Amino acid sequence: MTVLPEPPAAPVAGQAADPLTDSVIQAAVRDVIQQTSYRDDSPLPAVGTAPPVPQPGRPPMSSKAVDDSVRMLSASVLVATGGGAATAVLWASGYANPAVVACVFGAPTALVLALGRLARKARPEPEVHQHFHGPVTQQTTHSRTNGVWAKNINRQ
Repeated sequence: MTVLPEPPAAPVAGQAADPLTDSVIQAAVRDVIQQTSYRDDSPLPAVGTAPPVPQPGRPPMSSKAVDDSVRMLSASVLVATGGGAATAVLWASGYANPAVVACVFGAPTALVLALGRLARKARPEPEVHQHFHGPVTQQTTHSRTNGVWAKNINRQ
């Protein structure tokens, strides 16, 4: 016959069953009451003495450069998807006339380049205000450039 051990004696009312468990519980309650972390909510200075550190990813650029690069990336995605769709249609049809393809895809490119050149020329010249104090001498030089290899001829 198997002999079973005696059951543990019940603790007296108001006492913990194990003094170690009781001390662990008391330490946990103490830690919860006393915060173990601190958060400083004071505002940080906008400019410090440390030099800026480039972050991973795109290199630091001006906002105009960022806008232009995003615009170029977006345009390249549009061109790639349009070209892929046109390639799929021409391949599926089994017949593509190179002259027609050149006209269809070259005309919009030529139109965009012409509009860009027109917009560049239509931009107004900035006003230049020069203020001089004292004697001023102004000399006008007429410049002419000719040929594939440029030769500047300056005459007064």
